[in-house]
Formats: sequence, structure tokens, C-alpha cells
Amino acid sequence: MTAGGGAEEWTTADDDDLRKVAQPGAAEVSAAVIVDASAERVFAALVSWERQGEWIPFTQVRVVEGDGGEGSLVEAVTAVGPATLRDEMRVVRVDAPYEVRVVHCGKLLRGPGVLRCTPLAGERTQVVWHEWFHLPGGAAGRVMWPFLWPGSKVGLTQALRRFGRRVEQGRLP
Repeated sequence: MTAGGGAEEWTTADDDDLRKVAQPGAAEVSAAVIVDASAERVFAALVSWERQGEWIPFTQVRVVEGDGGEGSLVEAVTAVGPATLRDEMRVVRVDAPYEVRVVHCGKLLRGPGVLRCTPLAGERTQVVWHEWFHLPGGAAGRVMWPFLWPGSKVGLTQALRRFGRRVEQGRLP
């Protein structure tokens, strides 16, 4: 999947900063999993924002503004020991049960992201999580990304696998 033609595909707001951040960044990471459940059930579990901490390690998620749908602001805080990463995302598109698009608009994490559910035969669903981040730190960030990417990919894949197991076990949504 590519990020598409531009920021207009990722935003409906007139907010210039959000439109700028919606441009794909240089850091790209994705993961996919097949879940033995319907797309409707899988999608409902994905957009249960506050429950994402059950399958994303060390993370607490809450809806800061709105109802979790389009236009909502969602905050994910990941804390490992004294290190804390705050990720703010604006939900810019919801096409249930197939896709939810966000724009990471915090101070550190910025760029578009998408969660897609593709129905498969036999009540199965492929979930693809794809992010395009702007790298912080200028040239140093671009140099560090090849070293950080494998860990990001592994972490994202493990989180999606944990998510799939919880949905299959009926523990989500």
C-alpha cells in the first residue's frame, strides 16, 4: 500500500499543521496478521481505543476529544521505566468495517497511519497496520532509522499477533 496522492487524502480538516503532518514521512513500518473472525468483529476491536493497551505493551490509550470516530483526538502513552512516549493521533477517516486512518500529530511522532481490515473466506480477516512517520532529529534521525526499524517492525508484528489472539479468544472487543 502506498500513502497515496497527498495530504488531502488523509485530512478533512482545514488545519494547515495537520495537513502538513499528513504527508508521508521517510520512516515507514507495517505489519499484517490474519485473524479468525469477521471483519466487523475485528474492526470493532481495533477501534476500541481504550482497550488497545491490552495488546500494545506498556501502553495506555484514551480518547481525549470526541467519541473515537472521525475528528476525535486519541492519545497513546507508552511508558517503560522512566521513559515515556506520548503519541497524539487525530482520527481522520473511518470506513467501518474496512479502514481507519489517523494522523499522528504530537511533538515527536508525526505522520499518517492506517489500519485496514480485508475480509477473507471462512470468516477470516487480514489486518494491515501501516505507518509513515516523519523522523525527528533531522539528519541524525535519518541515520538512526535503519537501526530502529527492525525493532519497530517486530514490536508492531507482535502487537498485532497478540491482538488477533485476543479477538479469536473472544477477549476483544
